[in-house]
Parts: sequence; structure tokens; C-alpha cells
Amino acid sequence: MLLTQTVQSGDWKNEKHVPELEYKELDEGKYEVSAAVGTEIEHPNTLEHHIVWIKVFFIPEGSKLPIEVADYNFSAHGESEVYSVPKAVGEFKSEKKGTLFALSYCNIHGLWENSLEIK
Repeated sequence: MLLTQTVQSGDWKNEKHVPELEYKELDEGKYEVSAAVGTEIEHPNTLEHHIVWIKVFFIPEGSKLPIEVADYNFSAHGESEVYSVPKAVGEFKSEKKGTLFALSYCNIHGLWENSLEIK
């Protein structure tokens, strides 16, 4: 079995584990990207059940390989009644359009993915 065979996807409006992606162009070729899990259906984010991390990749048009543009780790899972909200915002620059990909990892339900084309 390959690790890629364990990655799950789904309609993020019906599944609380799929990372949701949004972007806005700040300047020509400069993008703000947000990645979140559980916007429509909240993820529990307790010590027992939580999103550990979200990674965001970008594949520019004409390229075969993804470039990691963001890596977010969420570490507060109930310690002293503090809970991480699995949402992160970052920026990157690219002269080319392309596709964003996000992977999220739930400590119980594994890897989840989503993608969004930058037009």
C-alpha cells in the first residue's frame, strides 16, 4: 500500500475533515491563502480528537511538482481549556497561475485533501 492511497477527500460542506481553501490576489502575483478545517461543520478539536496540521502546496501552470507554501501545526488541544482552531493564513508570490492543494491530518481519521485552482 502507498501512503497516497490513504488520503481521503469529500465535499467539505458535508465533511468536517476536508481542508477548505480560499485565496485572494493581494497584488499582481502575490496571494493570500487561507486553509481551514471545520468551517461549515465544526471539528471537535479536543485532546482525544483534533486536527494536528494543515499543509498547503502550489503547483504552477506547466510544472509537475508541488511546492510547499505553508505548514501549520496546531498544538493546543484542551490544555488549560485552550483549544486550537484549525485555520491558518499565509502569503506567497508566483508569476504563474496554478493550483493550490491542502492536506490536513486528523489524529483519528487520517489524511484529507482538497484543491483550488488560481485563475
